[in-house]
Amino acid sequence: MFNKSEIPTKLKIPGFGSLKSDDSGVRKASKKTPVTHLKVTDPRVKKKAKPDVALRLKLQKIGNRIYAAKNLDEILISMIEEFTSLFNSERITIYVYDGETRELVSRVKSGNEIKEIRINVAPDSIAGYAAHKQKLVNIKDVYNDAELTALDPALKFDKSWDEKTGYTTKQALAVPIFFQKFLMGAIQLINRKDGKSYSKMDEKIAAELGRMIGIGLYNHKRAARTADNKFNYLLKNHLLTPKELKAAITEADKRKDPIETYLMERLKIPKKDIGKCLGKYYNVPFVEYDDDMEIPKNLLKGLKVPFLKKNIWVPLRSEGDKIVVAMDNPQNFQKINEVKTVFPNNPVEFCVALKDDILWFIDLFTGKKKKAEQVDLDIDAISDELLKGVEDEDVETTEESDLVSEESGAVVKLVNKIIIDAREKDASDIHIEPYPGKQDVRIRIRIDGACQEYSMKIPYSYKAALISRIKIMCGLDIAERRKPQDGKIQFKKFASGKANDIELRVATIPTQGGMEDVVMRLLAAGEPIPLEKMGFSESNLKNFLEIITQ
Repeated sequence: MFNKSEIPTKLKIPGFGSLKSDDSGVRKASKKTPVTHLKVTDPRVKKKAKPDVALRLKLQKIGNRIYAAKNLDEILISMIEEFTSLFNSERITIYVYDGETRELVSRVKSGNEIKEIRINVAPDSIAGYAAHKQKLVNIKDVYNDAELTALDPALKFDKSWDEKTGYTTKQALAVPIFFQKFLMGAIQLINRKDGKSYSKMDEKIAAELGRMIGIGLYNHKRAARTADNKFNYLLKNHLLTPKELKAAITEADKRKDPIETYLMERLKIPKKDIGKCLGKYYNVPFVEYDDDMEIPKNLLKGLKVPFLKKNIWVPLRSEGDKIVVAMDNPQNFQKINEVKTVFPNNPVEFCVALKDDILWFIDLFTGKKKKAEQVDLDIDAISDELLKGVEDEDVETTEESDLVSEESGAVVKLVNKIIIDAREKDASDIHIEPYPGKQDVRIRIRIDGACQEYSMKIPYSYKAALISRIKIMCGLDIAERRKPQDGKIQFKKFASGKANDIELRVATIPTQGGMEDVVMRLLAAGEPIPLEKMGFSESNLKNFLEIITQ
């Protein structure tokens, strides 16, 4: 997430020399750096390697993980034991600076007695003092007032945390975390396992760890600011608040989903607005997945599917000599250079697309994804096919599950047709009600609150397959009939064209005779009405915007 110019080219540690970074991004020990001038007796250093080299390599590995982290919290939490082992320490707390409250807030810590620690940037605590005075603090006994006073008369140890947790603090080592001149947080180590005070070596390592975490924190704050700019169109048009965006970035990061996917699925921001937003930010056209796009066979020669999916770009078409390529980030110079290397003799026009759309294009172009079934299904043809299936059934068959498969072409078309008809009639719900024996399946659709019979009669032999097909579409267990189940259908996975934006909530309910009813709620997919078109007077609109803007 750092540009190459922003990643430190030297890893400087007092008393250790430096590590240099070559063009490949792998840091190496400088040949000119002396590695024998420092005598190290610390037991953490392996004897086989030159002492400071082994420790430098260990710190380099930690730094690389921090710099490369997409989710810094996740990386730091996973490294708690590594950090405490590095210092032979019982506990560690990493604080971040909250600029609004001017407090240090625990971001990562050992122990579960307290969920969150907040301390002032002031001399009334060890970590607060380190951040306030911008210097390292190493204390042999935090309960020794004379030792604290000798360091600084204003320095205090906040005993309340020991009283709250029942844990006794003895030794403490705290260092501030800075990026350039900006305070980012603090690190506090508590109690060496051998009971000794923290050494000069510990101080040097802690200072270097603070420097590396400072870079990581700055990196992530900068990424958040970039996201603010990226989604500025949504903020300006009141489709999203800054608070919602901040929460969405955090949640999408936790789920490892693209932020655009989270905004569409969770906050219901229309895809066309996401597209406008990305197009304005990258200053290139936005392209949306189209199931009917012609396959650019000539452009795909020599390109491997794993390569395209890993790098998230795909050639879409040729326009004369020019080649149009879709990618998720048209400002990524590495990807741009890759594309120009693949097509060295042609000018390239870049456009932006969502990651999922690019992956669907790749599957469509390479035959992994078949074109979705068209939705203009003929009801008479489906009826004839259903009746033909009934005539073909063996009258001796007793097991309903053996009558018709949920993968039958007629069943697939039938379910699609029911959903599309309900959508075209502005229905809110679809009720599917099988009955025991050889009674036809009853289907009703709810329009303006009233249920109406569906126009097609569904023979009894299709009832099990019909329910199973719906369960498959929303990922439910087709074998489970005794318990209610809930799911969701994204219809674009099963049909295209005008039905591409249909979503349904599905609930199955066990009924008498081992049957199951299904209720499908059609979710509103319409675009939100802009505030300017809701009939507000000019003064009320102005006042309303002031109230809701955060």
